[in-house]
Amino acid sequence: MTYAIVSDIHSNLEALDAVFARIDAHVRILCLGDIVGYGPDPNACLARVRARAHETVLGNHDVAAIDSYGLAYFNEAARSAIEWTQGQLAAEHLDWLDGLSYELRHPDFLLVHGAPVDYFTYILDKAAATRAFAATDAPLIFVGHTHIADAYALGPDGTLEHRFFQQGGTLDLIPEHRYIINVGSVGQPRDLNPDASFVRFDDAARRVEWERVPYALEETQRKIAEARLPEALGRRLGAGR
Repeated sequence: MTYAIVSDIHSNLEALDAVFARIDAHVRILCLGDIVGYGPDPNACLARVRARAHETVLGNHDVAAIDSYGLAYFNEAARSAIEWTQGQLAAEHLDWLDGLSYELRHPDFLLVHGAPVDYFTYILDKAAATRAFAATDAPLIFVGHTHIADAYALGPDGTLEHRFFQQGGTLDLIPEHRYIINVGSVGQPRDLNPDASFVRFDDAARRVEWERVPYALEETQRKIAEARLPEALGRRLGAGR
């Protein structure tokens, strides 16, 4: 089976359409959440994901859009965007979000937004990765949340390696190793590369490939300004941070 795994779309329709255009119809799409928040097209992005993704888990911005859970911990721009989003969401999309799970387990891999068990924890260093590996027995864990394309590899001897995939790249999975794969962000990358990021996973070849996709970010910036969302949310798209 070949999968395409996306995360952190954040209501960026131009980025999502550019990514989906790269994915053939026979490929199973998995979504790691945060479909909404920050950007100007929550309903359109939800409609696209509902039509094409085979499985989706909840992100923290999705949860906040449903019932304001965790909103007190958001920064001012993020909180403002969620409050705006709540006023835009169609009831059918809100109901769909409310029915999603926090994790999905396949025989060979786990899907979560941020980390196993502590679903909205950020895996930003080896210490956090070590805790995440300890929280599950899954050999392969796909995450998003940090908006940074990277991977952690845990060897059978306890050795932990970390690699960034800022410009894309391929990782061949080694038997008896465990992995945390961060697929990066479709709609708001934060690894200094403004191009959208997603992952292809070939479970037969045991290969993960990060792909970076340019998109019409100026159009997304224009829409953010038109919606009177915080200016910083548009500005950071061009910087990829």
